[in-house]
Amino acid sequence: MKDIRKIRRPGWAGAAARGLTAAAVGMGAAELAAGALGRPGSAPVLAVGAGFVDLTPVWLKDVAIRRFGSDDKTVLLLGLAAGIAVIAAAIGSLSRFRARRGLAGLAVLGAVGVLAALTRPTAEPWDALPSVVGTAAGMAALVLLTRTANPATGPDAAARRRVLLTGAGLTVAAVAAGAAGRLLARRGDVAGVRAGLRLPPPRGSARPVPDGAQVRAPGMPSFTTSNADFYRVDTALTLPQVDPRDWTLRIHGLVARPVELSFADLLGLPLVERDITLACVSNQVGGDLAGNARWLGAPLAGLLRRAGVRAGADQILSRGADGMTLSTPLAAVLDGRDALVAVGMNGEPLPVAHGFPARLVVPGLYGYVSATKWVVDLKVTRFATDRAYWTRRGYAERAPVKTFSRIDVPRPFARVRAGRVVVAGTAWAQHRGVVAVEWQVDDGPWRAAQLAPVPGPDTWRQWAAEWDAAPGSHTLRVRAADGTGRTQPAHRAPPFPDGATGRHSVVVTVV
Repeated sequence: MKDIRKIRRPGWAGAAARGLTAAAVGMGAAELAAGALGRPGSAPVLAVGAGFVDLTPVWLKDVAIRRFGSDDKTVLLLGLAAGIAVIAAAIGSLSRFRARRGLAGLAVLGAVGVLAALTRPTAEPWDALPSVVGTAAGMAALVLLTRTANPATGPDAAARRRVLLTGAGLTVAAVAAGAAGRLLARRGDVAGVRAGLRLPPPRGSARPVPDGAQVRAPGMPSFTTSNADFYRVDTALTLPQVDPRDWTLRIHGLVARPVELSFADLLGLPLVERDITLACVSNQVGGDLAGNARWLGAPLAGLLRRAGVRAGADQILSRGADGMTLSTPLAAVLDGRDALVAVGMNGEPLPVAHGFPARLVVPGLYGYVSATKWVVDLKVTRFATDRAYWTRRGYAERAPVKTFSRIDVPRPFARVRAGRVVVAGTAWAQHRGVVAVEWQVDDGPWRAAQLAPVPGPDTWRQWAAEWDAAPGSHTLRVRAADGTGRTQPAHRAPPFPDGATGRHSVVVTVV
């Protein structure tokens, strides 16, 4: 270190560039180490990102989901990368005065990565290794770059060439290491296993979707949401790769007979198919964080009865392979509804992004209390004893889906021609069913819409009406009534803590 301190101070830009290059080398080496371990989530960027998700306040989470939807994780990682770049440039600038300061800055970054990796729900001691390896590589790169920049070893022009060549070489090495780490991480990719999996036919088929369930109007969503278009909201920055050959589901807690099932055991049970709409609690009024699919799975109530639920239990605390915990009211599973441990979605094995090889689907409840992906553990317990991830953050323990309706056609701020105009949309009140939809123009009277037929009360329901539109600017509103006779309230409330309320409206211009 003594000879490093004697080096003439470089310019600010050069010092910042060296910090960026050193950080890139560290990140690449960490990715390589994480890939070699087969634990991509232990890479510092992903580990810190996951920790950031856990610490994000509810209001900011809702803003991110509302603004970016399923792209929220990409935006988070891009923002994190930008933040690391700024910090790395600052660390490089610190090394302009004394190399030890830059090395200390990299050590602090590495310590943050270690802490983030070791505090993940599924952490193992060796998850600290990628951050340690990355820190060591970054520090070595900073020392090398600083020494290479010493003009005392030759003319300034030659020194600049050495710095550029060394920096370029280290950058290429960083990119290569990162790419190699990603390739190594794919060793655990279960896409091939999923592609070769053949699910058994259901012993209890779903009711046929009636003719007319799909409203034929341009711009209307499909009654059955494709797997590719189905919304995804979860906290996983890297998708868990769970091999069904190694998967087990454990049912324990307040039960008489703990149960453990392999995937083969699960497929050997009498599986049923059901059309069920899922909805996210973060959905805003008029939002699209809902989807309808045909699910194949084993009835969850039967598995719980097999285990023998003890008196006093009121909660199922479920855990996914990513460490996420969700809490489901036990009564909502045992009341006769089609709660499933699902293995199939729209005629194929669950996509990895939607919980392969198995997940929970409980109609009538928001996803954060019912739809555990990559499920591996069910603990029968009490709300007074165990709290899940979202309830610890202030969300409601019991969260039945609220009656919702939206206008899909025409779109907000659309320009339509005067005359006969189709107004159509979607409404849902899972497990209660939608029995009526009414719509309104400006502040005029509420008018009954025509309801499309549905296979049962657990799916959403499309509706349509015709409007004799007069020229000018108009506001269209919609409200629905569910099977209990309750009409969707007008009062607007945000999603936190148990789902948004309010009536959707769109403004259109008739020309």
